[in-house]
Order: sequence, then structure tokens, then C-alpha cells
Amino acid sequence: MAQSSALALYLIENMQLSEQEAIWQADRYPRKTVDKQEMLLRAGEICRQIYFVETGLLKMYSTDRNGKEHIIQFAPENWLMSDRSSLYFNEKSEYYIEAVESSEVVALDSDFFTSIIDIDARLARNNDTLLQKHIRGLQNRVHSLLAESAEERYMGFMETYPKLLQRVPQWMIASYLGITPESLSRVRKELARKNFTVI
Repeated sequence: MAQSSALALYLIENMQLSEQEAIWQADRYPRKTVDKQEMLLRAGEICRQIYFVETGLLKMYSTDRNGKEHIIQFAPENWLMSDRSSLYFNEKSEYYIEAVESSEVVALDSDFFTSIIDIDARLARNNDTLLQKHIRGLQNRVHSLLAESAEERYMGFMETYPKLLQRVPQWMIASYLGITPESLSRVRKELARKNFTVI
């Protein structure tokens, strides 16, 4: 497997493509170097692509009427990011997608996964599994924001993004958790008091 084929490896592991087919699929799409704070999508635009992160980190967020940022999702290496609603329903997006770090991404077409199914109809089940996992993640995210304490949300963040605590500033983590940076600081202090390792 070529070192540059992180996407090919993802397709082998998650879609069960053959190595040859995965490399061919991955090489069909251009890699794009994205600078830190560069925008890949702005609110009001229609999302046209799915971004696979080979290196770096993206975030998706919305802003309220006061301009406050509300982070919906992070996408580190080997994650996909897109506004699915805008992408599939051809609607203007309510979200921004921005590079948190200098990143290298693969810009996939909206029909990328359906085109893979055309190779072998048996792959539809793998695609459906990926979609269901995405939906489960969204449901868990909504439940967390509505029903969990700030401490529980923070623990969930560490489980979902175990390698991000030292890569993103505290205010971004607080934004993702739906709390203030001051509240996040209190949560971290309380966990430290309980002898829980807080990085």
C-alpha cells in the first residue's frame, strides 16, 4: 500500500474493496493542501464535496446571531466531513467547514460511495453500515447535549477524539461541548481532583 493512499486503506477497511480497486478509486480524486483557517465551505453556499482528511484537522460549525461559533464536529486524520443535507438535497448550507491545522484532504464527489456500489452491489451493505454509524453518532451527539452533564460530555469528547486534546484550544472544545471555557476549566479541575488524568 502506497504511503499516500490513506483513502485507499480506509476503503479497504470500511468498504472491503480489493487493494487494487481501492487504490484506483483513491487515485481518481485530487489531493488538496489547505492552510490553517482556510475555508472549505461557507454558510449560504451549497456543499458539493465530501472531504477525506489524510493529514491535519477540520471543523464544522455554525454561528448564531451574535456571531458566536458552535462547533458541530471535528474531522482528524481518516475522517470524512461534509454537510450531508446540503450535499444530497442541493440546499444552501448553514455551516462552515474550516481547517484547524494545515491539512491535506481528498475532495470526493457527492456520488463517490454510490459509484463504489456500482462496482459490486454487495458493497451496498458496507455503505449502509457507514451511514448508520454516522446517524448513530449524530443521535448520540444530540442526546449528549440535551441530557448529559458537562463532565459527561467532556468524557465523551475524549472517547470520540482521544488525540485532539493537545491539538485544539480549550475554547474550541468548550464550543463543541456547548459550555463556556470557564465551565470547561471547572470540569477539568474537578476531574483532576478525582485523580482522573486530564491532558
